[in-house]
Amino acid sequence: MKITEVICQILRIPSVVAKTASSQDSVLVRIRTDNGLEGIGEADSSPEMVKAVIDAPFSHNIATGLRPLLIGQNPLETDRLWQTMYRKTMYAGRRSTTITAMAAIDMALWDLKGKHFGEPIHRLLGGKHHDKILAYASILFGKDGNETAKIARRWREFGYKAIKFGWEPMGQSEALDIDLVRGAREGIGDDGTLLIDAGCVWDARTALSRAKSFEQFRIGWLEEPLSPDDYEGYRWLRDRSPVPIASGEEECGRQAFRPLIDGRCLDVYQVDLSRNGFSESLYIRHRVEEIGARLCNHCYTSPVTVAASLHWLSTCAGAFLFEDCVEDSPLRHELTHEKVQAVNGYIEVPDRPGLGVTLDEDFVKRHLISESR
Repeated sequence: MKITEVICQILRIPSVVAKTASSQDSVLVRIRTDNGLEGIGEADSSPEMVKAVIDAPFSHNIATGLRPLLIGQNPLETDRLWQTMYRKTMYAGRRSTTITAMAAIDMALWDLKGKHFGEPIHRLLGGKHHDKILAYASILFGKDGNETAKIARRWREFGYKAIKFGWEPMGQSEALDIDLVRGAREGIGDDGTLLIDAGCVWDARTALSRAKSFEQFRIGWLEEPLSPDDYEGYRWLRDRSPVPIASGEEECGRQAFRPLIDGRCLDVYQVDLSRNGFSESLYIRHRVEEIGARLCNHCYTSPVTVAASLHWLSTCAGAFLFEDCVEDSPLRHELTHEKVQAVNGYIEVPDRPGLGVTLDEDFVKRHLISESR
């Protein structure tokens, strides 16, 4: 079996607005073989930048686009292909966009591998520990505490027992920050799990002050209070915070995660499959489990990444929560024929071969703005 096509498609919904939500556009990678199989993958990154990494022509031996490295190769050799892509893009890669492009390709290769063997990806990764996982509704804050409380009540009514609020307008003032968390707890009720995502807005001392203020609201974790590059700040904060500290969604590949893991900087390591792929996420899982920390997925895109995240997280013995994006975006809810969303607060792990989801080609055609192969 050989790879014959690497197709890159950019999808975008009609109304993109200025908010921190990566469910407004997507870059899909579709890998096809000479025996008619296709694997699909997705990157949570700037779609046009990912496409440029895949489409780029050969420059020299360690600065080239990804497509030429894959054509004619055996798609089952996922580890070797990752190493080849990493080596051949050393001058243009090693972090960020290039790794996210590799992650989408890797996701597609594992989807293809599962279809080839007739097995779900979680079985190829070693086996699942969970058939379903408690899901938390992942949504943005309201403009203030009262609006945030209304949002929380809405998602409790939809059956979610856990909710995470994040990003803007947190960070504008201490009073607003506390009001937002107060409103979130009021809306979710005493028995709900409340998670807070600060969106990288503070220095370490301010973050510690906020963690102490938020403790009264019994939050399950405080996510991304600092810049993702402030490893020493995270280690300092985690050692002093009265609430668990979570982060990791920005990280792309094992090298990016290494300082956080080696420094034992976090209580919860959040891994995005659309920025790491299965091959790197498997390695990261082993490293995090070795230090006795907890793992969770990050996912704010389409059902393709949701499915990938479920396969991976189900293989983590200590998995305790699953991020379920509930943004009201057609890309989140209509890209695949299968609806991959929590029901009564729990989300089930797909059990069909590969990712276990199929693209709605009519949806793809309606939202396609760019394609290359």
